[in-house]
Amino acid sequence: MGKKPKSSRGARKAKDRKLDKSTLPPPPKALDDEVGSAKLLDEPSLPGSGYKALDREGYDDGGVADLTLVIDLEDSVLRRKRGENEYFTALKADLLPRVTKGPLAQMSRREQKIKLAKLLFSEEEHEEDKNPSEVWMDTVDGNEDAQTKKHRVERLSSARMALSLSSVLREPACASLSLSEISKRRLALYGKDGAIDALRCADKAIEIAGAGFWDRDEIEVEAEDIPKIDPKHEKNATAPGLANEATLKLLPVRVSHLCLRSAYLHRGNALAALGREEEAKESYNQVFPMLNDEPRCGRLDWERSSLYINIGNTFSRKGSFDAAKKNYDIAEQLGRDHIKAEAGNRVDGMGMVIVAMRARAFALKKAGKEAEGKEVMRDVIKMQIELNAENEKKKAEEEATAASEADKNVAAGTQPVSVSS
Repeated sequence: MGKKPKSSRGARKAKDRKLDKSTLPPPPKALDDEVGSAKLLDEPSLPGSGYKALDREGYDDGGVADLTLVIDLEDSVLRRKRGENEYFTALKADLLPRVTKGPLAQMSRREQKIKLAKLLFSEEEHEEDKNPSEVWMDTVDGNEDAQTKKHRVERLSSARMALSLSSVLREPACASLSLSEISKRRLALYGKDGAIDALRCADKAIEIAGAGFWDRDEIEVEAEDIPKIDPKHEKNATAPGLANEATLKLLPVRVSHLCLRSAYLHRGNALAALGREEEAKESYNQVFPMLNDEPRCGRLDWERSSLYINIGNTFSRKGSFDAAKKNYDIAEQLGRDHIKAEAGNRVDGMGMVIVAMRARAFALKKAGKEAEGKEVMRDVIKMQIELNAENEKKKAEEEATAASEADKNVAAGTQPVSVSS
């Protein structure tokens, strides 16, 4: 019959703990249905957007569905693992992992996950963050202005904070992506001097995303401003990777692939910074099999073109211009496909072409073909001017659309509600 409460107060507490199952949200999707952005949309999410897939029907969602897989706002993994009753009971009692001290303590677990998403994926206004290219070039020469240095320091700090928050929330996919970002941002801040630390972080990101097990203590140390790597540390790898058999019962393998794609690319960049060109090339090539079935769209072709240019640069640095050129040609063609396609993303296409041509110009100069390199750079400058005009036109159209919608809302007496996060 169960134990009766000794007082009316105890009865009220017992009642408060009891779940009303009719108020619970629908259960998580079946794993087979968790396909992320691999499932194209029937129509563009934004009017006039250039998200049309070039090789099939449908529109890319801009990576939104992949983001919801990585940032598990609905706690689908925990709900599958614990069961609905135990999960929601723990949620109601505030027993699920979350930050309980400091400025984030007043936020719910879900709100802390939203904060994590902003740390990892928020769009920045700084010039360095506007280009989706992941091509590595050593741009650190000691002559950076104070604002650029400050921005790079802040970006690295944000990635470390994201890793710390990922660890507390027990979100391994976010931890892997945070490590990839730390790797990337270390190279941006320190150049070749940060390559060893960048490589270590990328390797740890791969470990989390892989099929084996990883050590939480080894990961969490990277959230420190100056990570103290203990050479005598005894590895305690008990956390299953994202592609581990046990994990794949709770979340789709796509999450592992999303993390590995980023980690291998940035590992390649760190290896390139160390002058280990063949290993860098091998790391870049690890990504292509995971992109084979992905649609042709601006977002994914930026990823593909970055890989080809990075591979081309490894050849160029080794003095093999012809091999480098083959990769630049492929990267440039990816962009031109978008420019010439009626429904292609012209702005993204022009951006890809510019990055590929610029890499070609530097490689030509390195190969002793300076005159040809200058000719290519003239074309780069000309296209950049065109791209700037396209961007201004696009910005004006977006502002006009927003103003028109605002006027309609005022006329209808339905002003949009602003929600501060």
